[in-house]
Amino acid sequence: MKGPDDPLGPLKRKDGGPVFDEPWQAQALAMADTLVTTGQFSAADWGETLGAELRGAADTGAPDSTETYYCAVVAALEKLLAQSGTANKDEINSRRDQWKRAYLNTPHGQPVDLSAGE
Repeated sequence: MKGPDDPLGPLKRKDGGPVFDEPWQAQALAMADTLVTTGQFSAADWGETLGAELRGAADTGAPDSTETYYCAVVAALEKLLAQSGTANKDEINSRRDQWKRAYLNTPHGQPVDLSAGE
């Protein structure tokens, strides 16, 4: 059960481990938390946008899985960054492409270095 000193709360698997299959999933939620905490967008806007992305995924028949959830997290982040003026669509697309190239150019087991995608 979630206690006052349990920071993962509902983000735990039955075995007590985090619900992150890959590091980028934790990073995406950390980015969302940082953007809310710094006032780039509100917690209410985050919740509404993420909820809309999840409903949209369900409406298209996407499975109820962690992959679907984290893809919705990324889509919600991209939408809110564009709406807030923090990053426009071209910047978001360019950064996504850079991350993809960096990931593909990084040896297995090594941390992804964004400069590898330049």
